[in-house]
Amino acid sequence: MRRMLPAPAQYHYLWEISSGDVPAGSTVRTFGRLSSYDSARSEAMLTAHHSAAQHKLRLNTRFVEPFSPQLGSYYLVLGELETVDETDHVLCPRLLTCIEGVDLSLLQNAVEEQRRYFHDRKAAQANT
Repeated sequence: MRRMLPAPAQYHYLWEISSGDVPAGSTVRTFGRLSSYDSARSEAMLTAHHSAAQHKLRLNTRFVEPFSPQLGSYYLVLGELETVDETDHVLCPRLLTCIEGVDLSLLQNAVEEQRRYFHDRKAAQANT
């Protein structure tokens, strides 16, 4: 019997996900500030500022509970993106890790470098 593994996750910024640029069913990694958590509903909210706007993403935390949330801290999330209706996205994390103290500008640089690497690799494969 073959077992199916989840798809590899790609980094997407919170604003890319909340704007609808990432399709439902995608396995994603993202990060943002934990702004709220409701244990009774298994819901949390991540936020991030970008281009003078605040972006929000709901999390369904049923797979990572129980956990001790640190509201206001930054979290790295790995999970699957679901669409509740046509405009509302929910991320179902398999991993939810507090990354308070991480240099976020370095993390963003690493994400951009990884994207460049994958783009260059794809272009090189297309040329052969």
